[in-house]
Amino acid sequence: MKTVVLYILLAQFSFAQNWLQIKAKSGDTRIVLLKKYQLTDQCSKDQFLALNKMKSNDFLIKGKSYKMPVKVYSYNGKSIRTTIGISNYDQAKAIQNWNESVVSGGIKLKGYLKGGDLWAPYYLVKCYEKYANLSNKSAHRSNVGLTVQHKILGVNHQDVKIASHKLKGRVYYLVSGHGGPDPGAVGKCQNKSICEDEYAYDVVLRLGKTLIEQGATVYYIVKDPNDGIRDVSLLKCDKDEVTYPNKKIPVNQVKRLNQRVESINALYKKHKKNGVTYQRMIVIHIDSRSEGSRIDMFFYHYGKSNTGKKMANTLYSTVKSKYDLYQKGRGYKGTVKARNLHMLRKSIPSGVYIELGNIQNPNDQKRFTVVDNRKAMAKWFAEALMKL
Repeated sequence: MKTVVLYILLAQFSFAQNWLQIKAKSGDTRIVLLKKYQLTDQCSKDQFLALNKMKSNDFLIKGKSYKMPVKVYSYNGKSIRTTIGISNYDQAKAIQNWNESVVSGGIKLKGYLKGGDLWAPYYLVKCYEKYANLSNKSAHRSNVGLTVQHKILGVNHQDVKIASHKLKGRVYYLVSGHGGPDPGAVGKCQNKSICEDEYAYDVVLRLGKTLIEQGATVYYIVKDPNDGIRDVSLLKCDKDEVTYPNKKIPVNQVKRLNQRVESINALYKKHKKNGVTYQRMIVIHIDSRSEGSRIDMFFYHYGKSNTGKKMANTLYSTVKSKYDLYQKGRGYKGTVKARNLHMLRKSIPSGVYIELGNIQNPNDQKRFTVVDNRKAMAKWFAEALMKL
């Protein structure tokens, strides 16, 4: 009886608005549209048909608005339960996780804690009991093999298949250097300009995708709305990057770095409050030296962080082992050093700062202009992080 009374009291404060509405684009089908919003369950599929008075074999019409099985709420600033009118904590947690997932995947621009609306998927509200009847073990396994969409990765890479839960419960903040008004170091390759921020960003995206495949939660602190992972050698320089969640990047370097630190630290505190105990930061740059100076990848950590030092050493040893395996006799001259760098010093999560090479040196350029090499670096970095 107490539960019923509590639910009734909570329901009185429900801040429901309307069903989320989306315009169909060219190539959209009912299943494709639902998949974009991470709604692959039968409950969502049935509700979509009911909301739009459709049959399963009906086609979507390009440009027409369709109601999605997602209810839009104006968040009351207190809790998901009092906003929606539910009493089950686990249910509210599931809705929270889904909201964070669609934000990190680029589907929703602003989280409900940042002034955006709270979205409640129908299957987690009306079908939750059926959903919750799965044991934790079977629910855990059921995610393996599923595909989640992260539009930030680009059209050809946005569908990410979950391969395992090795990194489940871990949060990573990935930061590519420079961006926006500052391209970073600029070199010349095949008589074209190559910009540090573009290549660092591509490696960051590839690293993030690999971590997501292993069950991690990933935040791209510098984001480009239209680049994604690019499988070409020479990447076009542009200035449209933003800082998470969607902040214009300042020209001033200190303001730019502080903006990134503030985004990371706010997310860190939110996740810590929710019980997350493992959060790390990885910053990727490309150095600029004289054209004749060839350098190997090297790693920095904050001198007062033992965790950061361990990360840097693990990355170093993993990369060295790869060179020893694939380029026997070459020798690897990368280094690990402590540096009092702004991002390492000011960010709350322990972190590591990676330099990929010298953008002016023709041999070093191959390390990041060759697509397979960018893939390899991202894979090696992810392999190192999974050892920690």
